[in-house]
Amino acid sequence: MFTGIVTDIGKVLELEQRGDLRARIGTAYDVAGIDIGASIACNGVCLTVIALGRAPQNWFDVEISSETIGATNVGGWALGTALNLERALKVGDELGGHIVSGHVDGVTEVIDIKEVGDSTRVTFRAPEPLARFIAPKGSVALNGTSLTVNAVAGCDFGINFIPHTKSATTWGETNVGDLINLEIDTMARYVARLREFE
Repeated sequence: MFTGIVTDIGKVLELEQRGDLRARIGTAYDVAGIDIGASIACNGVCLTVIALGRAPQNWFDVEISSETIGATNVGGWALGTALNLERALKVGDELGGHIVSGHVDGVTEVIDIKEVGDSTRVTFRAPEPLARFIAPKGSVALNGTSLTVNAVAGCDFGINFIPHTKSATTWGETNVGDLINLEIDTMARYVARLREFE
């Protein structure tokens, strides 16, 4: 489990297709404190650490199945791609965002970006089957970042990014047309399911 609070911006150092895709991700994390088998959210995708190293910088390797690639934006990763990283939640950690599983529901597209004061207003278009789970003032995880929805119009929804979020994550480099990993709020999913029985 995760909180959607990004704690490092990693970088794709290597990509190798070995049946599954193997990726090496550079990180500022102290790899001495990461166990083989640990979970790290990479742009919101929960991935399992299979190898660790320190040269030329700290790094960890993950394997990514074709199913995960088909459901996320991982297929667009390239050497140098910046990734929002978060280590798995530990008992006693502060829950600063919302409960995030790291199981991406689908991909949403950036359709508009506007500067509003010091903040940036980004509008996304969600896949129709997922749009019903997105509500104003509700939570979503986008590329692993816990965010509050400002407005919803059909399949489109807007998020305001403050300067801190843009500098502490990859959101400062976002462009129209980017494909973004979307995980809907677990509570919204269960509420919608319960309403089916009313």
